[in-house]
Amino acid sequence: MEWRDIDLFPALGNGLALNKIRIMLASTILILDFLVPVNVNADVLTLLPDPITDARNHAKHFSSNEKEGDLTLRDAINLALLQNPELAAFAKEMRALEGATLQAGLLKNPELVANVENAGNIQPLKGGINSIEGVSQEVVQQLTTIRLYQLIELGGKRAARTHAALVGEELAGNDYEAKRIEIIARVASVFIEVLAAQERLRLAEETQRIAQNVVTTVSERVHGGKVAPIEETRVKIGLSTTRIEQEQAQRDLLGARKRLALLWNSVTPHFNKALGDLEVLAAPPELHALEERVLANPLTLRAIKNVEHRKALLKVEQTRAIPNLTVSAGAVHHAQLGGTTATASIAIPLPLFDRNQGSIKEAHQRIDKAIDEQAATELRLKTELAQAYEMILAAWNEITILRDEILPGAKNAFHVMQRGYELGKFGLLELLDSQRVLFQNQVLYVRALANYQRLVNDIERLIAAPIDSVKARQKDIPSFPKK
Repeated sequence: MEWRDIDLFPALGNGLALNKIRIMLASTILILDFLVPVNVNADVLTLLPDPITDARNHAKHFSSNEKEGDLTLRDAINLALLQNPELAAFAKEMRALEGATLQAGLLKNPELVANVENAGNIQPLKGGINSIEGVSQEVVQQLTTIRLYQLIELGGKRAARTHAALVGEELAGNDYEAKRIEIIARVASVFIEVLAAQERLRLAEETQRIAQNVVTTVSERVHGGKVAPIEETRVKIGLSTTRIEQEQAQRDLLGARKRLALLWNSVTPHFNKALGDLEVLAAPPELHALEERVLANPLTLRAIKNVEHRKALLKVEQTRAIPNLTVSAGAVHHAQLGGTTATASIAIPLPLFDRNQGSIKEAHQRIDKAIDEQAATELRLKTELAQAYEMILAAWNEITILRDEILPGAKNAFHVMQRGYELGKFGLLELLDSQRVLFQNQVLYVRALANYQRLVNDIERLIAAPIDSVKARQKDIPSFPKK
């Protein structure tokens, strides 16, 4: 079961196994039409509510039937995308940065200053206006001054600040997309655990039925006097062991179901079972083709966008080295004389000492740091891809050997031993040993399938695309027999 195996067409019915659903990350990317495109910009962020509404509608449709319905991978992903609190926090951060962008583009407010000197001294002049007494009285008369100040930003400060805020919005979009893909990968991984646990429980129940048949066969031979009663005791012990294994499989399935439900913030799982087929596999593509796709990972795009953001912040710091201009205009009112005088002024700082040198140097260093982080991110993703690729090749070979060689031989050996024991040609130990070998290899096969699907899930997370969108290795891909 892979990310590409999401059921995009619920109307076809729950009977569809995940082999009908051929897209994983593209269903992550196509499931909701990529909630935020990988190359995010400030304009497309406003498109988010529509796909989220689609997810909400699908989740509500599932919720109304979840108590009696089965769960597809698409159901699980939609519920997680809608209700996971981690993703909700990233979405709110994006909305917050929209406000920061709006604020960055606003003009500075003007300032209104009112000043009153010698308040209350408004008596009329004594004597003539040019007399000594009148002149001295005029000096201390009430003066009312009203000025309006406006800061004018020079050097393109507002444009640089707005651009930096827009790039910050895009950076938040990359963060959101990276978290969204991480959550989708987590849901797919736990969904695989549920499918594997369901299959192990089925095998345990089948093994218990086989063990019960063996007990019946041995009991008949004991009652017929053909074998000693101790053999019946031995096979009953084996039957008890299969019951323990069945109970353990049930507990494992219960734990996996709870872990899956917790991803959409639900304590109790209400679905009946998870729908999927672990045996729907895609052969691993060539490594170099996968490495090219790593550059499309949201983490890589985020690192690239971070460099752009740091360069935008450097531009902001460089514009701050240019002084701003403050202009003012107003009027002075003479209370006693009754006259009003207009005033105007211009003020500009002299950049003699502080030319924002320190902040500009810091911004340059942070650009270099962002470039190094970008290289480190690409290296880390390629390293993880190389490790996952080697593991998936090993898992593919293991599945092929188990499916084509070991399991057919183990099944045939058990049936031969069972028939031979009924005819008295083989002993009980040979029969029990063939039964044990068959069960162990069936469990190994399920584990190998689940491991392969998890590795496919990891690779699709790293390349941010379905693995079957990459050209497969030039080899024959054997088909899996249907149960």
